[in-house]
Amino acid sequence: MNERIQPPTYRADISGEAGVADAFALAAARLRGTRRLGSARLRQIASDLRANVPERAEQDLREYLAEHPEDADALWLLAHVMMRLGRLREAVPLLERCAELAPDFALARFNYAKLLFHFCQFPAALSELEQLLGSDHHNPIFLELKADLLDAMGNAEELLAIRQRLASEHPDHPESWIGYGHALRASGFQDKSVAAYRKAIECRPSSGEAYWSLANLKTFRFTDGDIATMEGLSKNPNTSSDDRINLLFALGRAHELLGIYQRSWEHYARGNAALRIHIPRDPDTTTERVAADKALFTRDFFQSRRDAGCKARNPIFVLGRLRSGSTLVEQILSSHSAIEAIGEVTHIRALVKRLEEVDAPARGTDYPRILGELEPSALTALGEEYLENTRVHRKLGRPYFIDKNPVNYFQLGMILLILPSAKIIDARRHPAASCLSIFKQNFRGTNRRLVELGRVYREYVELVAHFDRVLPGRIHRVIYEDMVRDPEAEIRKILDYLGLPFEDGCLRFYETERSVRTPSSEQVRRPISREAVDHWRNYESWLEPLFESLGSVFTSYPDVPEDLR
Repeated sequence: MNERIQPPTYRADISGEAGVADAFALAAARLRGTRRLGSARLRQIASDLRANVPERAEQDLREYLAEHPEDADALWLLAHVMMRLGRLREAVPLLERCAELAPDFALARFNYAKLLFHFCQFPAALSELEQLLGSDHHNPIFLELKADLLDAMGNAEELLAIRQRLASEHPDHPESWIGYGHALRASGFQDKSVAAYRKAIECRPSSGEAYWSLANLKTFRFTDGDIATMEGLSKNPNTSSDDRINLLFALGRAHELLGIYQRSWEHYARGNAALRIHIPRDPDTTTERVAADKALFTRDFFQSRRDAGCKARNPIFVLGRLRSGSTLVEQILSSHSAIEAIGEVTHIRALVKRLEEVDAPARGTDYPRILGELEPSALTALGEEYLENTRVHRKLGRPYFIDKNPVNYFQLGMILLILPSAKIIDARRHPAASCLSIFKQNFRGTNRRLVELGRVYREYVELVAHFDRVLPGRIHRVIYEDMVRDPEAEIRKILDYLGLPFEDGCLRFYETERSVRTPSSEQVRRPISREAVDHWRNYESWLEPLFESLGSVFTSYPDVPEDLR
């Protein structure tokens, strides 16, 4: 959902569909060819776009639309230019108007639905998609987008049904089986998910994603034959880069389960190195942002805005570094009769993106400084908007709900400002265990080097320590190792913080039936085990760069070191 929206290719003429690979590519080709440009001037502008001159096309289109403001083709082309230039928000009203003027313009409506999805407007996106499916109900790319929407909205049963349908109707399409496997896994049907991933491999034997999906089940064990096949594919020059990376992570997991830690480490390290090359990430950006937050969000700042923000008490944010036990905390709390888990939603990040891209530039500032310039009523409105946007995920009518997006820790200042009565739980795990677990996970766009992982973990500790200092008692910390050692005592502490009575069901959290879409989905369906606490020590001899980067955070854990307080 957070991937960059790719601008579609406008093809005024499609002479034939020979060579189209499968039903999905065929559907996309047909969608592009459903509308033809009637205006010679628009055809010339489209030609300029193919020649990669979007700025010239924008100027020409705006001049054309000044004369023909209700030309749907011109509106669509201008939206295309906006997407190509990365100005996605400007494309939204253009596509909305285009769909109003030309209700049968399927490609424009599909682009509109994708942008609404991108900006977390899930019900609106689904409404547009239902219109498309009403006239083309077997279109696989429409069904695929609907599945992604249902996944984001937490509609597990409908998601499973549509993923099953896609796999049934397109049995030779490996991605359909992988999507079906993911839906089965999230709903707790592990054996069936394994079978689905195996079907994907039957369709395309080099599918690294299918092998990684099997490895990511955690409780799955590869056969010797599987390992030999993956080793062969990883060395085959014809294997694609994406497949090879997925295979390297899968092999890292396979050797880890066999206790061959040196071979395991080699594969994990190669996989991360291959991914990191393609990630344009400046480590100093995070450091600068932490400094900006500390400078802005002072005790006096919060005190002067004590009457601002939405005072709703029902949100519970469970946050922290990735792979630190947040899914376990979520599963425990969702076993309480008063609490519903809505998953790792992105509505806080969506609000931040709008402030960064719209409000801050309009005021000649940046984020987070823009928050210091907003009126109390605007801060309250942001909190209310968050509540309204999360309503689509809340199905059970319980008084409280959990937003378990770990990286919300990076937006702590805004959360505390716009939702001052919300509860915040910081799930924290030993830095070596957390950082190594991230390193072993194929998170694609967020993979980092060991020294970077240590640096980010250290900055996370520094940032949360700052809010502990300026707003003492507002954040409740759960230490993963303490939870494993004495779950009942830790659960009681959390519920006391939330102001809720203890319930025995929280101790039997593994019996709670719900969709879990994180890499920890298998672990939280079993009783708590100590096996993961010190597992990082099996890789200790390769972690020295991490230890040096963590510095005092490593030696002081679970305490916050003096130099970061």
